[in-house]
Amino acid sequence: MIKTIYFIFFICAFSLGLWACTGKKADKFKNLSADQFEALIQDKDIQLVDVRTVAEYSEGHIPGSININILDKDFAANADELLQKEHPVAVYCKSGRRSRNAAKILVEKGYKVYNLDKGITDWQELGKEISR
Repeated sequence: MIKTIYFIFFICAFSLGLWACTGKKADKFKNLSADQFEALIQDKDIQLVDVRTVAEYSEGHIPGSININILDKDFAANADELLQKEHPVAVYCKSGRRSRNAAKILVEKGYKVYNLDKGITDWQELGKEISR
């Protein structure tokens, strides 16, 4: 009898654990290659955001982008002030790591977001346009 109770408890705990793991949200933004990102930002409704520091942005950025630093504690508030939720947002950083974090924040705030997967480093290596 005790073994049966332990077995039932184990099955319930295991099932609960599986259910909890499936409750995690998958990333709700799309990672794009440099070529896909370049095609996307041709759309005039896309809001292009560089999430690097001001210093990095001034060294070179994708033309038409605005700078909203993800490392700024007011990133979310700044984004809400500068962006429109009814238009998609395309984000990038140096390598794609910070922009993935920015994309997650923006998605949680209700934006539709696209991320430049390997960042501006890959963009530049492919010879794509940069403004200074």
